Amino acid sequence: MITLSVIVPVRDGAAYIADALTSLVRNQRADFEVIVVDDGSADDTGAITDEFRKELPGLHLIRNQVPVGLADARNVGLKLASGKYVTFLDADDWLGRGYLADLVGAIDGLGCDFVRVDHVQVNGLKRETHRAPASRRGVVLDPREAILPAGAKTMVDYPYAWAGVYRRETLGDLLTFPGGLHTAEDRPWIWRLHQRARSFAAVSIAGVFYRRGVPQSLTQIGDERQLHFFDAFDLVFEEVEDRFLPKAARTFCALLAHHLSTGERFTPEILAKFEARGAERVRRLPEELVRESVEALEPEQRIHLTRFLEVP
Repeated sequence: MITLSVIVPVRDGAAYIADALTSLVRNQRADFEVIVVDDGSADDTGAITDEFRKELPGLHLIRNQVPVGLADARNVGLKLASGKYVTFLDADDWLGRGYLADLVGAIDGLGCDFVRVDHVQVNGLKRETHRAPASRRGVVLDPREAILPAGAKTMVDYPYAWAGVYRRETLGDLLTFPGGLHTAEDRPWIWRLHQRARSFAAVSIAGVFYRRGVPQSLTQIGDERQLHFFDAFDLVFEEVEDRFLPKAARTFCALLAHHLSTGERFTPEILAKFEARGAERVRRLPEELVRESVEALEPEQRIHLTRFLEVP
């Protein structure tokens, strides 16, 4: 019986995939499986992955002939997963030794639907631990109660799918990512999880090393895919319960201001589309919520929304 399925989506990851797979070798157990979804890579990603078959007996390599994007690549892995639990690893990140066993031990011991963990952000030689926002650790909590307050950073502001482990049988379709999204796919995913799952916990494990500044990362690229940010939040607003709407509005406005503050990465055409989509989305939100959300921003961020969106 497979205890844990690790899903690794990758596209053109030849520069980093060996680091990720080596870290999985150091974490392997006979009851763990690794599902690598090669999403239409044009480089040596597939060949490098094939070289790890002897070291990772539980390795499965799936190749998409045409790229479908991160969300759908993860969904391919989810359909093939047979583990009691599932977790994710991005191909440009890596894991500390013993991390996966710690994950399984945590969710086994707590018996909840999912467990969220801390992570280590890596920027060159710099290492910085980022904590999941939940202050209560090692106890089972109601996911809905971890969404508020609106004015503080909460668990829906920590959307990283790879920072946790999930019980496949009880969560089922809640683990599926919104199809067609190439960025911000984790935003509606984490909101749905916290509104619909029955239980979760946060534990003080920091074994994922999250590599920043990767040139091909979508955080560094300003093409049409960045417009999926709005599609993602359309899904959030479609499903959000009334009492959580102020939180969703604040999160959206803060992220929109951040994107506009880094507008130099966009072409003029994409920037114009981004501003237009942002203005249209803001107009659909209750005016009072928008005003409160903008007033809560730092002055340098607030400028971007008042300038580009003409928010009072």
